[in-house]
Amino acid sequence: MQLNFRKDDIRIMSKELIKSFTALEEQKGIKQEEIVDAIKAALIAAYKKNYNQAQNVEVIFDENKGKFIVQAVKTVVDEVQDDRQQVSLKDALEINRAYEVGDEIRFEVTPQNFGRLAAQTAKQVIMQRLREAERAHIIEEYSQYQNELITGTVERVDNRFVYIKIGNVEAVMPHNDQMPGEVYKPQDRIKVLVTKVGSDAKGTQITVSRTAPGLVKRLFEQEVPEVYNGTVEIISIAREAGDRTKIAVKSSDPNIDPVGTLVGPKGSRVQNIVNELSGENIDVVKYEEDPSDYIANALNPAEVIAVQFGEANDDKSALVIVPDYQLSLAIGKKGQNVRLAARLTEYKIDIKPESQVEFVDEDSSANGEVESAD
Repeated sequence: MQLNFRKDDIRIMSKELIKSFTALEEQKGIKQEEIVDAIKAALIAAYKKNYNQAQNVEVIFDENKGKFIVQAVKTVVDEVQDDRQQVSLKDALEINRAYEVGDEIRFEVTPQNFGRLAAQTAKQVIMQRLREAERAHIIEEYSQYQNELITGTVERVDNRFVYIKIGNVEAVMPHNDQMPGEVYKPQDRIKVLVTKVGSDAKGTQITVSRTAPGLVKRLFEQEVPEVYNGTVEIISIAREAGDRTKIAVKSSDPNIDPVGTLVGPKGSRVQNIVNELSGENIDVVKYEEDPSDYIANALNPAEVIAVQFGEANDDKSALVIVPDYQLSLAIGKKGQNVRLAARLTEYKIDIKPESQVEFVDEDSSANGEVESAD
């Protein structure tokens, strides 16, 4: 909305002011009363600063004339000590015989050039309210997309952010939310997860991510109908974006294999996700209620002989025994496999080769318990 107040004609400004109030309410949903109250508060502050700081004043808006009027509010007293805030009973009775001590009387004190100040102040307040309304509208509209997958268009890139156009607004993708190895160019269409919708002193900000684990979940919901309708549930995701992700799933239908469902015929479903994530490896494992089985699955593709837990019930640590030739596979490159498995299961996992364990009998193996060599 553009405000065109003519500097040399305050009366025309007044008419435009009324029109602008009406337009703001109709187009932006900002009520006239809210704008007028904000302008009044700003004008009182401006009046006290420019004319008389100590005077008790109020501003009223004359809708018929479309102008703001300043009134000094004075209290009726027997003896005046401060004529800026008080009026004598004698003078008050000359105005109206009904006045008594303690009553308040309002005198118009609008300065001659106040119309110009009012015009400038009104314009500033209206523009501020417009920005606030736009901010609130964006937050209201896009907060429903928080933690949701959305497709946007790359507008530009700088050292801090990738700027992405989503609908009519611009979202930002910080450096730590950008996929390692991916290069973003203007006009690229990319899928991102909306991680934050909020505002700060600079305005509304929508933050999106390509590295959040939630992105993988939303991609599978989009790709796999059984995940979308809840037949197959994604329990946990551990991700090192751009390199590898582990995802644990379970099925509410005993006739449906959750891992096979996500992988798809000949790996087609998971491959589509891998392609969307620029070649990121994805391990889909079956979630088990038994922690021993769950941890063993999470360390896939390594073979696990046994799992031993701490004696305390709240001890979330596990010792995992693997064949010697599987040790490096279980640990993974730079410890990645065991690190992701630990995050997936929320257990601290320590891996030992079979040769370092004194024995593993059948009973202890069945219970997932091992004794380590002294």
